Amino acid sequence: MLTIAISKGRIYEEALPLLAAADIIPIDDPKKCRKLILDTNHPDVKLVIIRATDVPTFVEYGAADMGIAGKDVLIEHGAQSLYEPLDLGISTCRLMTAAHKDAPPLGRRIRVATKYVKTAQHYFSSQGIQAEIIKLYGSMELAPLVGLADCIVDLVDTGNTLKANGLEPKDLIMTISSRLIVNKASMKMKHQQIQTVIEQIASALPSTTP
Repeated sequence: MLTIAISKGRIYEEALPLLAAADIIPIDDPKKCRKLILDTNHPDVKLVIIRATDVPTFVEYGAADMGIAGKDVLIEHGAQSLYEPLDLGISTCRLMTAAHKDAPPLGRRIRVATKYVKTAQHYFSSQGIQAEIIKLYGSMELAPLVGLADCIVDLVDTGNTLKANGLEPKDLIMTISSRLIVNKASMKMKHQQIQTVIEQIASALPSTTP
């Protein structure tokens, strides 16, 4: 049995053509059923539908052999215990700082609201800024508006939510995309099966050569 962990939503939808390139086609539709383990066209291949932040945990502990997760989630998880063979180039967005559009430049001591604690700490430390990190799980845009933080660190796609709340993106921390990850033990025990999937997905990715 080969199990692949993935979150439903944008990552799931954009990963479907890549999975199809590996001849993995889900039979069940997560939009139409409540099943968390989806059958595919292969009886020995299953898709496990979980929260995006849980994907690396499932793969690390062997509850799933492979997974697809955003680089932002992997950094926060600490993915040294996982193989990361492919950048899939899907579900791309930007991890940025954002603040009120009329806010003065950041000082050397600031408060930052984010759910990306490790990434934010590393970024501001590299900038020589002493940042007190306040972990929030949602409604990040509120923090600067009510005086909880000087700025936020969050994913930015269109920027419309920031704009609607009087904020604007400031500094780019990194560009985020989704990655294929593999459990190390599974890579040894199911090497041929997993390597075939990796190669088939890789063949469907745009060439990076000029």
